[in-house]
Amino acid sequence: MARATTTFTCSACGAVHTKWSGQCDACGAWNSIIEEGPLSAAAGKQSLGAARGRAITLTDLSTQDPPLPRTASGMAELDRVLGGGLVPASAVLVGGDPGIGKSTLLLQAAAQFANAGLKTFYISGEEAAAQIRMRADRLGLTGAKVQLAAETVLRDILTTLDAERPDLVIVDSIQTMWSDSVESAPGSVSQVRAAAHELTAFAKRRGSAVILVGHVTKDGQIAGPRVVEHMVDTVLYFEGERGHQFRILRAVKNRFGPADEIGVFEMTGAGLAEVSNPSALFLSERGAPAPGSAVFAGIEGTRPVLVEFQALVAPSPHSQPRRSVVGWDSGRLAMILAVLEARCGIPFTGLDVYLNVAGGMKISEPAADLAAAAALLSAREDAALPPECVVFGEISLSGALRPVVQTENRLKEAAKLGFTSAIAPAGGKPGGDGGMAVKPMADLTAFVGEVFGAG
Repeated sequence: MARATTTFTCSACGAVHTKWSGQCDACGAWNSIIEEGPLSAAAGKQSLGAARGRAITLTDLSTQDPPLPRTASGMAELDRVLGGGLVPASAVLVGGDPGIGKSTLLLQAAAQFANAGLKTFYISGEEAAAQIRMRADRLGLTGAKVQLAAETVLRDILTTLDAERPDLVIVDSIQTMWSDSVESAPGSVSQVRAAAHELTAFAKRRGSAVILVGHVTKDGQIAGPRVVEHMVDTVLYFEGERGHQFRILRAVKNRFGPADEIGVFEMTGAGLAEVSNPSALFLSERGAPAPGSAVFAGIEGTRPVLVEFQALVAPSPHSQPRRSVVGWDSGRLAMILAVLEARCGIPFTGLDVYLNVAGGMKISEPAADLAAAAALLSAREDAALPPECVVFGEISLSGALRPVVQTENRLKEAAKLGFTSAIAPAGGKPGGDGGMAVKPMADLTAFVGEVFGAG
């Protein structure tokens, strides 16, 4: 029989190596390879072919399954991100920076689900039960029928859950769980993977919903092997800047609903408050029109959101000008600057460029290209854009403007907030919508000439 050997696993991507090295060959991460103990020898005593298992049930594609039952929490923003509510036997992974408000959000959610009739358990491996009660008292949730426990031993937790049969289990956090069947410290790749597997298997076996809290790395990714994200049904990220009161819950994976859906919350002294109209909140601090400001009509999941792009262009005292961006991809900023110089003859050589998405929002869709270019040109030319105008469109390397999806929804959201005109790529929606005057642009050169009188 083959001898069980020690393996080495990358904590960043989950790749398995036969020996330790300083850099992972699969993902290129440094100092991420961790030694794991051998698998149990009991697993190899007989082959899978020799062991007799139960026969599985097969169905065809025409089989009609009943719709998934969902339990609404009463928190509309959370239900939106989950796809309409919590699904039984589902596993949800929630990640976010330390102190961003994950525990506050989940304690509020636990209270709401308990009030909706679910038998809810909150198990913490990081705080004592008394600390959780203090937070619940501050949030006014002491009347909710949520069962608390402070425990890290996975075997004891699963034994209790099997006996109690809860409808919802919240585990805060998965990195603190310890399985005595794995010979490594809590938080290691082996422990996180084993704990996530056991808790997910419990959710599928007993029909209970399980919500796992995960720490994130300095790169903003959930710590531990990526296989954990593949195990669960839904992966949510809780985002936000410490200096802003806004918090965004974003679904990056959801087997029961749309991905890239967002829910917006505002951090207050009484906990997290829902924001039903995030566009109005993101634009609430926008003052009089000023150079370097452009309003972008974007789409996050199924929701239209309006945010402000802010740019500052100033002469650089250094030989290497700075390029700083917050809330947007720095690579796309470099691309936009190159297109402006190569296709429009507008150089940014010797100029420091700063770009910011107001309100702590992070924008990833390519439709923001034109809004970023408008803000940069407005700052460089020291000319403010029309105050009642929104901008959106994707810029190609040739300087052409490409149409974007859901133009109607973008225009309706802008009209609802009092905007009267929009600049969009030609080839999209030809007319106005809800009183909006849409000005189509074929390429970036036409946009520069029309708006800034140069080309």
